[in-house]
Amino acid sequence: MEFVFLLFAFVCGLTVKMIGIPPLVGYLLAGFLLNAAGFAMTDSLMQIAELGITIMLFTIGLKLNIRDLSKREVWASSVSHSMLWVATVTAIIFAATITSASLFTGIDWQSAALIAFALSFSSTVCVVKVLEENGETKTRHGKLAIGILVMQDIFAVVFLVAATGKLPSPWAIALLAMFPLVPVLNRIINQSGHGELLPLTGFILALGGYHLFELVNIKGDLGALIFGLFFAQHPKSSELAKSLMSFKDLFLIGFFLTIGLTALPDWAMMSMALALVLLLPVKAFLFFCLFTILKLRARTSYLSSLLLSNYSEFGLIVGALAVSLNLLDQTWLVVIALAVSISFVITSIVYRSAHSQYHKFKGPLKQFESPVRLQRDIYPVIDKAEFLVIGMGRVGSGAFQSLSKLADSKVWGMDADRVKVASLKDEGMNVICGDGEDVDLWDNLDIRSVRLVLLALPSIEDSINITKQLKNAGYRGRIAAIARYEDEVESLLNHGVDKVFNFFTEAGLGFAEESLAFVNEPACAK
Repeated sequence: MEFVFLLFAFVCGLTVKMIGIPPLVGYLLAGFLLNAAGFAMTDSLMQIAELGITIMLFTIGLKLNIRDLSKREVWASSVSHSMLWVATVTAIIFAATITSASLFTGIDWQSAALIAFALSFSSTVCVVKVLEENGETKTRHGKLAIGILVMQDIFAVVFLVAATGKLPSPWAIALLAMFPLVPVLNRIINQSGHGELLPLTGFILALGGYHLFELVNIKGDLGALIFGLFFAQHPKSSELAKSLMSFKDLFLIGFFLTIGLTALPDWAMMSMALALVLLLPVKAFLFFCLFTILKLRARTSYLSSLLLSNYSEFGLIVGALAVSLNLLDQTWLVVIALAVSISFVITSIVYRSAHSQYHKFKGPLKQFESPVRLQRDIYPVIDKAEFLVIGMGRVGSGAFQSLSKLADSKVWGMDADRVKVASLKDEGMNVICGDGEDVDLWDNLDIRSVRLVLLALPSIEDSINITKQLKNAGYRGRIAAIARYEDEVESLLNHGVDKVFNFFTEAGLGFAEESLAFVNEPACAK
């Protein structure tokens, strides 16, 4: 039966992708269509969904710097938004009740507050999926959004403990014994190599963290996240995360299916869900105001607000708990499931044009900016650059080093990962931290002397967006980019890139040329 579910999800995902909509929208649609056709949730599908969430949280931990959570813009905005949102939405729902709105009859203030709290969380699954598809997990707004999601996970654990009275076991203190074991586990990761044993190691660590926390009555998902944090500084953390990516995406299909299979709505439930969806702009507006008050730039505030303006799968957990305690009617569980699903669709579609939206409305949005900049938001400076490499991964770093041998200090690099940039600077490289899709960055960066920009990025959407921003900023030099597949080459050329290098073809050509030169060397030169 699970094969039929996954096959149908594939068909729906492929169909919506062909019309330019993210596949996860198709997975959600597949769940509702299967529900309408009479199919029901299975234990195996639920286990697949839970495994997907566990692996996803573990990979988030691998990419997370714990110091990011201590920043004021993360914890202050998380706490403030939760309080403001719950107060505002509780008042709106209760007002709808006392004015005899037919959709919200029979709701007291306590139930209204529970519904508001259930909708206060943003979806970790949806946000991380959107960020990964756009290659923005290491950007300023991406890291801010993930930091807030982690804080919300902490709020979730506190709520579950308070609502159920289920305190952590006294044995929870034994979890501190994990710290001395981290060096041993690091060595295990080192010995796992680069093949099939590496993702298996990731599965063992993620599931081990999940079950260890469950054993002491703490939310298992939090355990997977914390175990990821343990190994975030490991040299192979990035490789480990990449090795798990395909497995995670496959298992998360089960998660999206389970939302649609939760319950079949009627028109009244659909109307109630749509009424809740109409509150999403309020959620985004509160985030935007708080971010700008905390002195974040308008672009960071706008993009993060768009990312977080959805409802979370945790809303279903809160709803189910409230129903079991007779605080809410069973109907609300279906309504919340619908609202969550629709919010996923909206975020997935709207965020695809987020950078263009900001470029269009940046004038009014920048009026909300504070004149004082946070240290992390001060624009970088490049000096007499003739070559600029954007994306300092393995390909970008290799291109940087090759160009440096020819042009010396006239070569500069740029990457959105602040930790990577700091490491490269320590090696003496001319590197700045910046998001190439940030139109404000190009407006403030002196690129008049740059003759060639190299886009060493894994996502062609990012390369296309950066090309557009460069053109808008008046850049007149050449642009080169890499691609992995032939259809990507044509797409990049059509969007203004001057030269595209097929990653695999060019790697093979370079390997052959280097090998031939080695063979033709005189014996004494070897």
